[in-house]
Amino acid sequence: MTDLNRREAIATTALASMAIAMPAWAQDKATPTDTAAWDLSDLYPGDAAWDAARKAALAELPSLKSYKGTLGDSASALARALTAQSDIGRKIARIYTYASLNADADVRVAANQEKRSQAIDLYTAYGEATAWMAPEILSVGKDKVDGFVARNPVLKKRFAFYLDNTLRQAPHTLSSDEEALLASANSPLGASQTTAGQLRAASIPWPTITLSTGKQVRLDDQGYSLNRDAPDRTDRKKVFDAFWGEYKQFESAFGSTYDGQLKADVFQMKARKYPTCVAAALSGANVPEAVYRTLVTETNEGLPQLHRYFALRQKLLGLPDMHYYDIYPPLVKLDRKITVPQMRETVLKAVAPLGPDYVKELANATAQKWMDPLPRPGKRSGAYMNPAAAYDVHPYLLLNLGENYEGMSTFAHEWGHAMHTLLANAAQPYDTADYPIFLAEIASTLNEQLLVAYMLERAETKEEKIFYLGQQMENIRGTYFRQAMFAEFELKAHDMAEAGEGTSGQSFTRIYGDLVHRYHGPKVAIDPTYTVEWAYIPHFYNSFYVYQYATSIAAASYFARAILKGGAKERDNYLSVLKAGGSDYPTEILKRAGLDMASPAPYRAIIQTFKETLDQAESLMA
Repeated sequence: MTDLNRREAIATTALASMAIAMPAWAQDKATPTDTAAWDLSDLYPGDAAWDAARKAALAELPSLKSYKGTLGDSASALARALTAQSDIGRKIARIYTYASLNADADVRVAANQEKRSQAIDLYTAYGEATAWMAPEILSVGKDKVDGFVARNPVLKKRFAFYLDNTLRQAPHTLSSDEEALLASANSPLGASQTTAGQLRAASIPWPTITLSTGKQVRLDDQGYSLNRDAPDRTDRKKVFDAFWGEYKQFESAFGSTYDGQLKADVFQMKARKYPTCVAAALSGANVPEAVYRTLVTETNEGLPQLHRYFALRQKLLGLPDMHYYDIYPPLVKLDRKITVPQMRETVLKAVAPLGPDYVKELANATAQKWMDPLPRPGKRSGAYMNPAAAYDVHPYLLLNLGENYEGMSTFAHEWGHAMHTLLANAAQPYDTADYPIFLAEIASTLNEQLLVAYMLERAETKEEKIFYLGQQMENIRGTYFRQAMFAEFELKAHDMAEAGEGTSGQSFTRIYGDLVHRYHGPKVAIDPTYTVEWAYIPHFYNSFYVYQYATSIAAASYFARAILKGGAKERDNYLSVLKAGGSDYPTEILKRAGLDMASPAPYRAIIQTFKETLDQAESLMA
């Protein structure tokens, strides 16, 4: 395909994710301390069957060349070639899923990391084997291709959108040989991402500090995220000073890796004849550049509400002043243990506004062995839903749930992704089921908003209500405002690179520092050392990606408000977005549901939701 779809995009970023997730000892052989809760036999009965499938797919790749030169012969010839390409890609998605899940179940098992690397190599070979297809489709021409689609039911049902998208990108598609060369360059162009991951995982001598409780904590990336909300303010400052102080020592090294990423993006921009890097990044999903720039503009207009939130946070926490290390502690503590079965029961009730069919399917899915929910030694941190083999098997979810509200919110989030996948798969053929990343976070964040609305409605005390309002506000702060700030940083950094200005760790820190001060306002004190935070964000090596978190939560807020205030019509309108999968450009799918992401409306709506939540919290405090 001309652009990697979301299934394939998982593999292209996996090596960097693996480097970030794997500590230095991850290359040592180890026996897992516990088994994962999911059942991978649904994919393959064991490693031998997986390896046989991998070798068979590798042997099948050369057959794709037999279709070269035939795409313009007839509609049936074009359908045969695209079907063969799709079928092999479908097999590779399953192969990758098995290897990836096994690797993440225990990152200490070197053999499983090697299998994932083999699966990624297979994806690379697939990209090289199919690089000639888009240029040849373009050489056939739009009129002839459109005629083929009109006459052939396979093309019309499965490949019409892909062909239209390929023809749309004609000005940016190169010759067959040039496309093959660019496909083979993906690995060296991604070297900066891999190097940055290795710096974090194996090179930085992470400090160990002693908290006021006497507990010693090692402040690597995970240790920082687990302790930055320490109840004791002195501890929080100690965590920030030690962690960002260590990053500051590597400012130049990370500056070099990010400069390399920018140069790679500029190279790709020029090679494909785009005017800017952001235009190149948005082109694959045909997202208008106005979406990105409107997001940044409207977010800046809404910053007074964010500054108001920080003032409220200071008051609720009873602080004499507000510092950057005070933005993570919960506004109110809610010491309530929530087990995974209780999470499931509560989430099923919370999503009831999405209708009985949605609840029934979610109940069935969450009763299966598709999820690995709890943390254990060696397991990859974080949470995700893997959709790569979902069409033929089902989604798989890796979670590391704490038995608290945050864990339950993560449960709702990731199962929102899974339900999006199941609904799209049921409504679409394989080739149009996989929804683009631009839509991917809508279903997950909407489930979170339904959950907090459900919990808030049933809260029995003022403190409990403030807790859930705080969760809502912090979700908007972290997923909307923070991600929009990241998006603005990427825009400024790429502008410098495109203009040929020299960049360094120091210049990135200066740009980021200006932004973090503007977004947090004059009353939040920020130590200059903390503004090296840009080096901590791995998503910056997947350029112009994070803005989609902000656009998605804005869209989710729009739909959640409509569903909670409306009825079946509003619900079905939203579910039509999920069922559309990847059958059209994402902004067009949303337009049909009444939402124009290039207009100010969705961003003003979420800022209004933020304001109303602040109003409720202030009213309760009064």
